[in-house]
Amino acid sequence: MIISRRTFTSAAALTAAAIAAPALRAQVKLEKSKVSIAVGGKAAFYYLPLTISEQLGYFKAEGLDVEISDFAGGARALQALVGGSSDVVSGAYEHTINMQSKNQYIQAFVLQGRAPQIAVGVSTKAMPNYKTLTDLKGKKIGVSAPGSSTNMVANLVLSRAGIKASEVSFVGVGTAAGALAALRSGQIDAMSNTDPVMTMLEQKGDVKIISDTRTLKGTIDVFGGPMPAACFYSHTDFVLKNPNTCQGLANAIVRGLKWLQTAGPSDIIKTVPEGYLLGDRALYLASFNKVREAISLDGLIAEEGTRTALKALASFDPAIKPEKIELGKTYTNEFARRAKDRFKA
Repeated sequence: MIISRRTFTSAAALTAAAIAAPALRAQVKLEKSKVSIAVGGKAAFYYLPLTISEQLGYFKAEGLDVEISDFAGGARALQALVGGSSDVVSGAYEHTINMQSKNQYIQAFVLQGRAPQIAVGVSTKAMPNYKTLTDLKGKKIGVSAPGSSTNMVANLVLSRAGIKASEVSFVGVGTAAGALAALRSGQIDAMSNTDPVMTMLEQKGDVKIISDTRTLKGTIDVFGGPMPAACFYSHTDFVLKNPNTCQGLANAIVRGLKWLQTAGPSDIIKTVPEGYLLGDRALYLASFNKVREAISLDGLIAEEGTRTALKALASFDPAIKPEKIELGKTYTNEFARRAKDRFKA
């Protein structure tokens, strides 16, 4: 039997369509519709895209029922993932590198922040005569939680003055009212934390800022390059086994990022829970304006940023050997790219 080229091409096209049809239908079926997300300090601007996407119903629009558990800091949220009580973490990108150095593979799949938004400040009350970083030796430094990104930034800043982590005391103070109280009551001498806390302390004269990554320029000054910050990450196995679920999560976040690009101050105030304002709307909005450019535009993780993160971590943590880290396994842009195309972010 002789098959003409046209007949063969038509048959091949029909076969391809038949194979593709179930795949297209399956694409909208979530492998897991109920997803538990761990976050460390949800009220911080660091995680504003998560809050916006939740409050505006973007997760629900993707067919997702998300349960968000809020912990004192990112290190605790990571523990929830490792311990199996959460599916996904809304946390700092650098945890993916840290965990790979311990032979545990986790992968970031959508970015929320393109700068860490962390500032380090010394208490004007406890250290009125502060002059240089060496004055911090032997002092108590507040961080959201030991091992969190606020701790990492403090370590990096101290290491540049030749101060080891063992030469100071790190104290977990959270990222909200507890952090304000810890500094104002003299429990700590300095603090590395996120906004709105740091702007509130700065505006009231409670701290003198000595290192600042709340802007893109400040981030380059501190890290020497762009630095990915908050993202969604999970075990690599989870990402591989639940691609439609991860796509839904990425879609919700990228849609939130797009909303944030044009949102005005009144839109933010109306959308975030009242408790996030820490009793001062004007200062909350002043904080937002300070960190606005640090919010990701499209959810994509820049390769250059991953290299910056590895270099920064390796500079003060001898356990991280850059030559042994496979950065390509710490993140994927596959989901964020699709979401960017869909929402024109």
